[in-house]
Amino acid sequence: MNKEPATPRLRKAQDSQQYSQRSPTRILLLGLVITLAAVLAYAFYITVQLSGLRRLQSGMVDRNRKDSLQLLRVQNDLNLAGLAMRDMLDAGEPYPLLAWTAQFERIHEDFVAGLALEVQYASANRTPEQQQYLNQAVAQFWNAVDRMFVLASEGRDDEAREEIRVSLQARQEALSTAVSRLLVQNNEGEQQAAASIAAIYDGVQRQLYFFLAATLIAIVLTSLYLIQTNRTLFARLEELSAQRSDLAQKLIATQESTLRHISRELHDEFGQVLTAIGAMLARAGKAAPEGSELRADLQEVREVAQATLNNIRSLSQALHPVLLEEQGLESTLDWYVSTVERQTGVTLHYEKTGESFPVETAAGVHIYRIVQEALNNVVRHAETKEAWVRLNFSADALELQVEDHGKGFVKDGGQRGIGLVGMRERAELVGGELQVTQGEGGGTMVRLRVPRESVGAQVG
Repeated sequence: MNKEPATPRLRKAQDSQQYSQRSPTRILLLGLVITLAAVLAYAFYITVQLSGLRRLQSGMVDRNRKDSLQLLRVQNDLNLAGLAMRDMLDAGEPYPLLAWTAQFERIHEDFVAGLALEVQYASANRTPEQQQYLNQAVAQFWNAVDRMFVLASEGRDDEAREEIRVSLQARQEALSTAVSRLLVQNNEGEQQAAASIAAIYDGVQRQLYFFLAATLIAIVLTSLYLIQTNRTLFARLEELSAQRSDLAQKLIATQESTLRHISRELHDEFGQVLTAIGAMLARAGKAAPEGSELRADLQEVREVAQATLNNIRSLSQALHPVLLEEQGLESTLDWYVSTVERQTGVTLHYEKTGESFPVETAAGVHIYRIVQEALNNVVRHAETKEAWVRLNFSADALELQVEDHGKGFVKDGGQRGIGLVGMRERAELVGGELQVTQGEGGGTMVRLRVPRESVGAQVG
């Protein structure tokens, strides 16, 4: 069996369904998840780098600084010992060599304390051979000091001074050189640590720039996608709005055509029939005897027919006022406002301002229907016996207001009727703007403003 080709309406429905299936929500959620994952990964990376930086600073830089302070302390003690040995070799020194024993003990105590702390803060870069050489140099120096004071205690001052010249000063210089090398090594370690810290900072900075660039690219791509999606969406909405307006215009045109047809049928067919019935009843009444019961009944039937004829003519005018085509909008509103006031008992304050101008019949029909719907709402829902209708012809627009001080419209819990929707559609069809507002003390105000060029009839 061959399939029939799809109708335009079916194709539009399929396009709408395909468009709804291409909703950007899923892609946007995926982009959000990717962005959050990237942020978390970058936060973890930064945390790891900062932790490593903190360990580097506390584990190397601070230890090197403390170690260098202790090495400077040890070197200062060696310098003090060197000055003391220089004074001991001075031939003009009045004190014996044993007199320097207390000073060397103080130097030795401070030296040992400083060296013990230095071992705790020793750099991780120091090799066991370096540490062993330092310990041996220290032991040899202080052993030489002890030998020198032993010789001095035995009264062998010349041999003690020779010990200072030959052994003690040389060992003091060697030990000072070893300490200086360790200080230089610590300085080099601090420079390396500073270089490592700078490298970490540079790496974090590069990663930050990369992350910012990736984030900006993601934002740009997402924005472009949203712009494209919104453009497609608004194009679709514009198309649907155009279709809705076209449909509303066709429905309103169909409604007006139907009302015009019914109005003419009532006026022409039923009106003529009732007119003929009235004429026949009049003739029959004249033929009946004067004062007879038959003549009275015929007169009563004739009055009923005339009342029905009047009602049909009023209904015909309400459905489609022929007066609008013959005399224009202003005269039609004059007639309609007075008719509503007479039929409903609602007092209508009708005000006209400005210099009137002709209104095109097609636009006048829509404006008339808006006034008709607004007054119907006043009569049915406002629960008031007074309203105001204001018609203003300005230089550039036609302005119309229908106001009441009744209970107003219900904001919550009520369903919006089709009347208000029809009023807005008619206002759009004539290029006007309709506003329906509620007063602070209750009541409703319907405002319609239509540009003059949209409704003005061409006068030839």
